[in-house]
Amino acid sequence: MLAQRDEINLQLLKVCDAAVLGLAFWLAHFLRYHQMIVLDGLVEIASFPSFVWMLAVIVPFAPFLLETQGFYNHPLEKTAWRSMQIITTAGVWLFVIIGAAVIFLRLEVPSRSVLIVFALLAPCFLMLREQLEIAAHLRRIRSGKSGECIILAGEPACIDNLMSNLTEIQKLEISVVDRIDLTSRPITDFVNSLHEHSVGRVVLAFKSMEFSTVQRAISACEIEGVDVWVSTEFIPTTVAKPTFSAMGTRNMLVFQTKPSSRWSLFIKNLADRMGALMGLILLSPLLLLVALAVRLTSQGPVIFRQKRAGLHGSPFEMWKFRTMHVDAEQQKAELEAFNEMTGPVFKMQDDPRVTAIGRFLRRTSIDEFPQLINVLRGEMSLVGPRPLPVYEVEKFEDPVHRRRLSMKPGLTCLWQIQGRSKIVNFSDWVRMDLEYIDNWSLFLDAYIILRTIPTVLAGIGAR
Repeated sequence: MLAQRDEINLQLLKVCDAAVLGLAFWLAHFLRYHQMIVLDGLVEIASFPSFVWMLAVIVPFAPFLLETQGFYNHPLEKTAWRSMQIITTAGVWLFVIIGAAVIFLRLEVPSRSVLIVFALLAPCFLMLREQLEIAAHLRRIRSGKSGECIILAGEPACIDNLMSNLTEIQKLEISVVDRIDLTSRPITDFVNSLHEHSVGRVVLAFKSMEFSTVQRAISACEIEGVDVWVSTEFIPTTVAKPTFSAMGTRNMLVFQTKPSSRWSLFIKNLADRMGALMGLILLSPLLLLVALAVRLTSQGPVIFRQKRAGLHGSPFEMWKFRTMHVDAEQQKAELEAFNEMTGPVFKMQDDPRVTAIGRFLRRTSIDEFPQLINVLRGEMSLVGPRPLPVYEVEKFEDPVHRRRLSMKPGLTCLWQIQGRSKIVNFSDWVRMDLEYIDNWSLFLDAYIILRTIPTVLAGIGAR
């Protein structure tokens, strides 16, 4: 009801998708084994038992990854394009897991073409299964078999507003058997309605109604064993999303302004650590050459370390290759008049403090590579709002700007792929960071990383 997925139905869908994906993988091997499709130049490939270890990864992990991306949420409101985005993102992470198994467990992929064919078949199978489920669900709704009887109670205006925000499909999923104005009718009328209609759920919608009345309504439902859904309209928010938790023995209503999917954030953190480790290993020869170049071309340490504001403003020591002369901080006060950025951030074209090798490192963003160590240590992420110096954060005049600190800072974000230093208004920078936070997903992270690569190689917006 109202986008709530029945837990048993959810588990059945996950089992069904595991079977569907297992079938798609078997079919991919069947087509390749019988040479109906040849993509990798191998005429003959190993029999199916050689591929079982991949099946053992796909069957349990794929439905889990789909769930973390929200594939099973709001199926009737989700577009086919959105479903394909989710499937693609889950597929990318599934192949990352398979790749990690190949690298770290030294498992063998007998034929890459089987995986390619599977990658083509799996989305089609999943989309077909989802469309069949939606069609069956719509038939049940239109036949009147799945509409849940509910009572709406509270303030009339809030009840009307609640109903106006429902889609036509959502309205078909419920049957409102009674509407009760708790501001004018006694609680006994509410209790009598519970008895008369035998509902299993009550929705309370109010904004300024006395909490004592709300408490009596909830207590009545508690005694009757009826579920109560409470609209959070009585606490108006713009960005924060309400959820429910507990602290000790106390139930808590939580308003979150950052992503709340713990599994998705866990995968993001795991991908950060693995990506940073692999990046440091692959880039180690380049890092050594750059360190030697910085050492030989100017006086001072190879690595520049600075206190930056991390998650929730917690300071950490960020690393980068030194691109300025050692007295750069002392010269900054003299150059404040040439600052090209509005707000607390300092940006200057042709900064005289930058060394010759530093200009090249900044233009190619190689100076940022040591921050992979910060990512490996958990202080930063591969994707996230860029960390600012602590003293610049302390100069924030607009409290809204501090919300960019609600996610772990990263090596790249929307600012890096949409102009970088060409953007001179700090408010625009913050707007992009908040856009990232409000719309965060693993798919968005993957998109930003893919867009960052050509942006860095082309040196767009870099100084």
